[in-house]
Amino acid sequence: MKTDIILCGVGGQGILSIATIIGEAAMNENLYIKQAEVHGMSQRGGDVQSNLRISSEPIHSDLIARGGADVIISMEPMEALRYLPYLKEEGWIITSATPFVNIPNYPDMEVIRGELEKLPHVISIDIEQMAKNGGVPRSANVILLGAAQKALGIEYDKLEQAIRRVFARKGEAIVEANIKALAIGREAQK
Repeated sequence: MKTDIILCGVGGQGILSIATIIGEAAMNENLYIKQAEVHGMSQRGGDVQSNLRISSEPIHSDLIARGGADVIISMEPMEALRYLPYLKEEGWIITSATPFVNIPNYPDMEVIRGELEKLPHVISIDIEQMAKNGGVPRSANVILLGAAQKALGIEYDKLEQAIRRVFARKGEAIVEANIKALAIGREAQK
């Protein structure tokens, strides 16, 4: 088993929380894991990206080569396109459909949608609206993780257990909100 994942988005959207949950699930399966993070101008709405490599064999590098990513999980559609050169030909993109327009020359959403539609494996969902509708407005990132579950090759219950461990110190209400968000995302992948 080997899965190379690029997580990307804009500062404050919860990319590093997704990485922590995936990493926790992988470690509890006794898998090897390597992670490299680029925070950028995360406190000012800049891009945030993380390379996450999971394998049943030892991993020698924490960076993913161009054309080597199995999955791109993006909290923002333009960021998904930014990392497209790293995606394998048959790789998956799981992205939020809602743009986070933080630059004056943000590309037209029709252009972004058109580029995504050219790819063989894309899940593009409105996680912000799903989070509001589901009563978990602060857990949109975990909805995206739920939608990515099959592409990651990690069992759903392992992610659920990881959420329980990662958020336990924040209290049961936060844990349950994130478990609910994971389930909302799983429904969206069907």
